[in-house]
Amino acid sequence: MGDFAGHGPGDREYRRLLVALFFAGVATFAQLYSTQAVLPFIATTFDVAPATAALTVSVTTLGLAGSVIGWSFVADRIGRVRAMTVGILAATTIGLLAPLAPTLEVLLTARLLEGVALGAVPAIALAYLAEEVTPAHTASAAGSYIAGTTIGGLTGRLVAGPFGDLGDWHVGVFAVAVVCAASAVLFLRLIPAARGFVPAPPSRGAGRNLARRLGINLRDRGQMALYLQGFLLMGGFVAVYNYLGFRLVAEPFALPLWIVSSLFLAYLAGTVASPWAGRLAARFGRLPVLLTSLGVMAAGIATTLSTQLWLVVAGLLVLTAGFFAAHAVASGWAPARARPEARAQAASLYYLGYYGGSSLFGWALGFAYDRQGWGGVALGVLGMIAVAALATGWLRERPVIHGDDGA
Repeated sequence: MGDFAGHGPGDREYRRLLVALFFAGVATFAQLYSTQAVLPFIATTFDVAPATAALTVSVTTLGLAGSVIGWSFVADRIGRVRAMTVGILAATTIGLLAPLAPTLEVLLTARLLEGVALGAVPAIALAYLAEEVTPAHTASAAGSYIAGTTIGGLTGRLVAGPFGDLGDWHVGVFAVAVVCAASAVLFLRLIPAARGFVPAPPSRGAGRNLARRLGINLRDRGQMALYLQGFLLMGGFVAVYNYLGFRLVAEPFALPLWIVSSLFLAYLAGTVASPWAGRLAARFGRLPVLLTSLGVMAAGIATTLSTQLWLVVAGLLVLTAGFFAAHAVASGWAPARARPEARAQAASLYYLGYYGGSSLFGWALGFAYDRQGWGGVALGVLGMIAVAALATGWLRERPVIHGDDGA
């Protein structure tokens, strides 16, 4: 292991690694939001309110958020590939069984456990890449994994909706699970054995060191501002996609669910906006681009209040582009701003807030929808964007030690 310098573009193992992690991303993120496209069917089947149906999304992201740090410890002990394999196999098995749930309570339990298992891949994949790929090519290799997560999230939503129209939510969710099972098999067949992994030695002080590194970030108000971006913006974004379907299948739109599901193609606006935001941040500074992205999000959600379908779709595209631009800036800023010894924990805390916001607001804004319709959801999201914008005032402060002000 000591002579291993990492796989590079000329290696067969490098190509296999890229494809394997692409399918790991598909297997993970297709399952994570698979019920989002069929929430109206779930609400009808179990005779529950939209907010209650949305718990099938929220508990899964909650399970993922709560498990990522634990999976990182597991991977340090048993190895990256083995830990990801355990997580993907467990999630796929639960995903195939979840559509058989006879009650909503059983379905929610299955989705929570599925989220815990799914946490293995986002917790470990980038660490595995850093150990197995030559440093010069780590960023491009990570792009393949990120592409898999994007395609996975989109595939899960696009598959579930049309199949749900054919046979209710059970068929839609099961169809996604089958896609994920096939992706899991391809991951297992292609992933190269780890050569750069060195097991972490047992250490009595490991817990104290982790707590110290977490504390460094939590005492930095600039870091807290970034965690709030993930928490609030992701929460509002998921709520929009959770409840817009309920609006569009009802009057005056009365669209079939397969057409509503196609609106998830708006995610492709984020595929364009994310790298564009990164280039603009490098040129003009992170803070101006972040604030502009928040303004774009606000304009998008306001436009969705229209009763004209084309304006609703346009607003969704604008909102999505603004969200992914803000996320691209904030998620990269958190580790860049942190002290060197606490960068990994800075990234973990950002994603803890990110998925925590998805869980909380993806559920809670359903009560606003119940009471005030789409206007209640839009007003709630606008308020969250405003709080996120106010929090950026803390980003004007320099970190205590690490001198990246991000301007």
